Amino acid sequence: MQKLLLLGDEAIAQAAIDAGISGIYAYPGTPSTEITEYVQNSKEAQEKGIRSSWSANEKTAMETALGMSYAGKRSMVCMKHVGLNVAADGFINSAITGVNGGMIIVAADDPSMHSSQNEQDSRFYGKFALVPILEPSNQQEAYDMVHYGYEISEKYKIPVLLRITTRLAHSRAGVMPQEKKAQNELKLPSNLTQFVLLPAIARRQYKDLLNNQSNFIKESEESNNNKYFDGADKKRGIIACGLAYNYLMENYPDRKVPNPVLKISQYPLPRKMVEKICNECEEIMVLEDGYPMIEELIKGFLSRGIVVKGRLDGTIPRDGELNPNIVARALGMEDTRGNDIPSLVAPRPPSLCAGCPHIDSYLDLNAVLEDLTKGRVFADIGCYTLGALPPYNSINSTVDMGASITMAKGAADAGLVPSVAVIGDSTFTHSGITGLLDAVNDKSPITVFILDNATTAMTGGQLSSATGKIEDICAGIGVEKEHIHILNPLKKHHEENMKIIKKELDFNGVSVIIPRRECIQTIGKIKK
Repeated sequence: MQKLLLLGDEAIAQAAIDAGISGIYAYPGTPSTEITEYVQNSKEAQEKGIRSSWSANEKTAMETALGMSYAGKRSMVCMKHVGLNVAADGFINSAITGVNGGMIIVAADDPSMHSSQNEQDSRFYGKFALVPILEPSNQQEAYDMVHYGYEISEKYKIPVLLRITTRLAHSRAGVMPQEKKAQNELKLPSNLTQFVLLPAIARRQYKDLLNNQSNFIKESEESNNNKYFDGADKKRGIIACGLAYNYLMENYPDRKVPNPVLKISQYPLPRKMVEKICNECEEIMVLEDGYPMIEELIKGFLSRGIVVKGRLDGTIPRDGELNPNIVARALGMEDTRGNDIPSLVAPRPPSLCAGCPHIDSYLDLNAVLEDLTKGRVFADIGCYTLGALPPYNSINSTVDMGASITMAKGAADAGLVPSVAVIGDSTFTHSGITGLLDAVNDKSPITVFILDNATTAMTGGQLSSATGKIEDICAGIGVEKEHIHILNPLKKHHEENMKIIKKELDFNGVSVIIPRRECIQTIGKIKK
């Protein structure tokens, strides 16, 4: 077969196509977005009828993928790490229901928070759910692990978590594909109560999940994904997880590490292999791109007081992604970082695009709020988050998807009236609707700005689930129609828009203002 040059995300997507998936479900979120986009743009996937349109959020994506698995088909669900928080209810319970057709959950973590609110480590979710976890160290492994993951998933009737990080997701390498598999035939579960988590059934199936843990550990012990490399210098043993193994090897161009190395790319932790390296070496260095999960686990089950170094003891920084130089310093090797590049130009923080409709929306809002005390505007996740920066300084919070409306409601309940929420059209249908329903039920004095640019702009312009539906949704959950307004955010409408905003801020109830103008980037793409 011909070797392909692929991003890590693309390798996962192509592997899913080759492994016979029937559907991929996701909500766009960097660094996972390109997995679904690759399938959407694949002629092969279209010819095979693989379902690949975007879901409203990660929870609906997770549950829909589980429904496809129920019907015996192979499915994949993709999200960034914080998306797994949204999908957690279905994800945790899917370990107890089990699966029918193979199912892989891809969680793309973002150490160093390149485009995220935190740098949480999805391996903890996998450990919490008691499911097998795969963590590739390169693009070829990412491709191969998708095939392997579906085999494990169907062998044990269990969902499998595939955890990657930003650097792997967005870097390219050659990938040799495997033989293509046909899609599974439609086949319902042999036990039609398998997915019915009534307590009596759930208790029985939870015991089955616990009993399977020894099988999952055995798979980790025998899998080629976990490898032990002997070394002559036993003063230190090195445990390198996933991509961290690459960072280690970049410090040894001849690929010869003098110390014993345990490469871990499959979990549960292969305990016998860990015990072997710990028994042979005087101290252990743990390299993992994310939280110190392995470091904590080792300290928990070692029978002797071996020194374990890593993120917890400060040998490696507690935050941020790894790189080869951090690994070199931790191992006492030459620091090759070099000097900082001199600043030749002034720093340029991210900013709203020239012509962005959000600019005029913020200018309208700022003008109306000039006479009020500051600190009453709660925003959300999207391009409009940049309204927190100069010259706008318009918003005072950005916590998680949908939190703008609920935080504004809580602040209003506390007496901060008026309170304002700013949320994007895609984020509104992702996580904002239920918060607005709470506000309507309580008649909260809040004004909700739903900035409608007809796309999911921050992640590249994917289709928005809200397009053409926003005012009907708001009216449908009880917002009074006379307090739902569509604005055209342009300078020539500034005075008119200000009057409407001021009127609704004075209203003692829920009002919704929808500034509507297409994203300038989307318009550019259409013209192009």
